[in-house]
Amino acid sequence: MRSELRTVTTAPRLHRRSGGKVIAGVCGGIADHLGVSVFRVRVIFVVLAALAGAGVVAYGLLWFFCPAGDDTAAVTPAERRQAYGLAVIGVIALAANGMVATSAPAQSMLAILFVLGGAAIVWREADVTGVSTHQSSRTITWMRMATGAAFVIGGLVVMVTAPDTALAGMPPIVIAVLATLVGAVLLTVPVWMRMLRALNEERSARIRNDEREEIASHLHDSVLQTLALIQKQAAQPETVARLARSQERELRQWLFGDSARPRESLAAAISAVAAEVEDAYGVEIEAITVGDVTPEEMLDPARTRAWSALVSAAREAMVNASKHSGADTVDVYCEVADDQVDVFVRDRGAGFDVDAVDADRQGVSRSIRGRMERAGGTARVTSTVGRGTNVALTLPRAATPDQTDQEIA
Repeated sequence: MRSELRTVTTAPRLHRRSGGKVIAGVCGGIADHLGVSVFRVRVIFVVLAALAGAGVVAYGLLWFFCPAGDDTAAVTPAERRQAYGLAVIGVIALAANGMVATSAPAQSMLAILFVLGGAAIVWREADVTGVSTHQSSRTITWMRMATGAAFVIGGLVVMVTAPDTALAGMPPIVIAVLATLVGAVLLTVPVWMRMLRALNEERSARIRNDEREEIASHLHDSVLQTLALIQKQAAQPETVARLARSQERELRQWLFGDSARPRESLAAAISAVAAEVEDAYGVEIEAITVGDVTPEEMLDPARTRAWSALVSAAREAMVNASKHSGADTVDVYCEVADDQVDVFVRDRGAGFDVDAVDADRQGVSRSIRGRMERAGGTARVTSTVGRGTNVALTLPRAATPDQTDQEIA
């Protein structure tokens, strides 16, 4: 059986830089993904940071949702200094914009900056790509995380205790609960990131393992068993060829085919008949179907006999070609149009004179022509001695009046 393998190309997934990160590797990952300069990306985030903190929010979300990459090249000292300078400009722009837009005192804005800066330190050091296996590096990491946590807690305390903030009119208990929740969320985001990525990796690994198990089971039950039979029948070339063709057809159907049943699909019925005749007579049958009728049409009581007649006539044509043509291959082509279905069975074998067929040879007249005429279709047989035979079967998709009357009777 012939099948096509269609490949679908997808865009590469966005990853953060790992070895070449300055803070979290977000800007570098975007630059690598888009193929642009990382300096331009950082400038855009600085500009967005001055617009009501949109750049800070976008950076945090990308940090959370984008997985770390596998790059190992470290950033150069000059690029690191440049990135830190842009980060400072962004923080200053965010603070100035916030003070102008909200008329907040410098104390509150400084507290907010401390909270954001401390959270950034904790996130960076607790990120899965920033944990080292060396004892000294782990000590420095924990010290930085403690410093970041102190910044977050200190900034929240200043915001809560400041007398001229928007929280001044709220009950102290509510303020304390809100501050605790905000601090806990900011400090535990890295834990959520690690858990989310671990779950995604575990799910992907489980899916891959299930697919491997399914493939291994199918190969064991089909291909390996067939290879064992081929080894036992090595002295019989015809049997080996038949087993190989049968296994190839089954494997192609499993890889590229669908699960449609012959009773509900004309294409599946034609393919099943071709496989049956091929196994029975040892002649390779190449079956190609274009389009298919709907399951409703196949199961329609008024049309069931017509579809059965078409499939049976096609089978008889394949059997005749396999038995009498002497050809090694029989081609079957089924095309489903809007108004009719055409099935062509062709061989390039010995051929025969259609007019010289004996009257007692009823295979063509009854099993093919008569069956198709009773179903409301037509059958045309053309053959040339030495060049092969072609059987063309045509069946309308809609029942004809004569056929409907015959079904009722």
